[in-house]
Amino acid sequence: MIKKVLVANRGEIAFRIMRSCREMGISTVAVYSEADRAAMHVRYADEAYPIGPAPSAESYLNIDRIIEAARKANADAIHPGYGFLSENAAFSERCSKEGIEFIGPGPDAIRQMGDKITARKTMIAAGVPVVPGTVEMITDYNEALKTIREIGLPVMIKASAGGGGKGMRLVKREEDIESALRGARSEAKTAFGDDAVYIEKYIESPHHIEFQILADKHGNAVHLFERECSVQRRHQKVVEETPSPLLTPEVRAEMGAHAVAAAKACNYHGAGTIEFIVDDQLNYYFLEMNTRLQVEHPITERVVGVDLVKEMINIANGFELPFRQEELKQNGHAIECRIYAEDPDRNFMPSPGTIRHISEPLGLGVRHDGYVYEGYTIPIYYDPMISKLIVWAGNRKEAINRMSRALEEYKITGVKTSIPFLAKIMEAEAFRSGKYNTHFIEENSEFLFGKPDCDGVCEDIALISAYLEYTSRLQQVQLTEKVNKPVSRWKDPQRHAYI
Repeated sequence: MIKKVLVANRGEIAFRIMRSCREMGISTVAVYSEADRAAMHVRYADEAYPIGPAPSAESYLNIDRIIEAARKANADAIHPGYGFLSENAAFSERCSKEGIEFIGPGPDAIRQMGDKITARKTMIAAGVPVVPGTVEMITDYNEALKTIREIGLPVMIKASAGGGGKGMRLVKREEDIESALRGARSEAKTAFGDDAVYIEKYIESPHHIEFQILADKHGNAVHLFERECSVQRRHQKVVEETPSPLLTPEVRAEMGAHAVAAAKACNYHGAGTIEFIVDDQLNYYFLEMNTRLQVEHPITERVVGVDLVKEMINIANGFELPFRQEELKQNGHAIECRIYAEDPDRNFMPSPGTIRHISEPLGLGVRHDGYVYEGYTIPIYYDPMISKLIVWAGNRKEAINRMSRALEEYKITGVKTSIPFLAKIMEAEAFRSGKYNTHFIEENSEFLFGKPDCDGVCEDIALISAYLEYTSRLQQVQLTEKVNKPVSRWKDPQRHAYI
């Protein structure tokens, strides 16, 4: 039985995994880069080991150093979280060779489903619907042109390796094919070290819907229903909810059955996600499989009542799944908002810096998975997501209202965050109606990014903020010059009177 787990990750997901381990009586080991020496997951773990400089290539992606830390700590198992090495077949294989349990699928399944071209072939063989397109890599313009004329425009050119929206190009005109092919291959090579791309038909008005699956080492597999992930920016998810407002019970059951078939087709074990693209007529197609825990897994946990991290550990221990498909039900509605340290008004530019103040929302049906604290400096080296805000309620309308309330209570100063932007999403009619797709942000940009009508109040706030910033800077200068009486931010430095 697993008694000690090293979490090969950082941030909120490392913290979240350790919480479940603690509830199971399992000791935890943190690893950290030089930039994360004071991070929350390091403070929370039972043991912590440095693994290198701040850049992830020299720390969180360094297999040798992570294995070395696991040996020093005598860890029985490694949980990779998501990102970094979570879908690295070589890492899973190395753990096995070292006698360390990898809490996730075996290397063969990771390789088979990590390459999108191979995954498409596997799904076709398993009878799972796939988007019309190629099952071989495309290497030159003439080949691409011939294929696209057969499929018909518009199409997507997509990287076979990796994900996160990288190595993807939408082509609507034949004259754009050559540049799109070149751009997709170049970006894929830079991001994943592999320039293989393939072509598939672009689905108009697409909905991004994924199914959570669990599979044990005894051939049992179930799905834990779907998550609607169509609110995206730059092909990356921003808001997720479950159940999907689009699906009917009949389509949900069909898609769930295909998700389970997909997992069994690659002899999968652990937690994974089968992603589908769905059109307005509820035609659905396999998109890809994520062979790991997903960022948005908490909303499934809340609606289904299953701790996915605990189940992953139980599966790694060799236990059979404790439930059958017919025993799993959806209860109520859950929504997750990803909180990023970024500026939506500047094309979502990352906003690293020091957290001056944070007030986390509380109350019935509110869950907060975060890792920052007052005084913590967000590093520039990693993804700018700083927390996930999850709410649950008895129905969708109540869940949206609860999320709006929670976002209003959520206060962070010192860095720009996506909180105001997420609050606008909750207000948008297209979101509230449930009639939205992956073009939601683009189609509602005027509402989401428009300047607020505040009748002069915004100007006053801006003036006050500028004045406070000025006095703050003046105070810092005076402290540097060893002035005994620093200026209060609430006083005029010339008149020494409160404003």
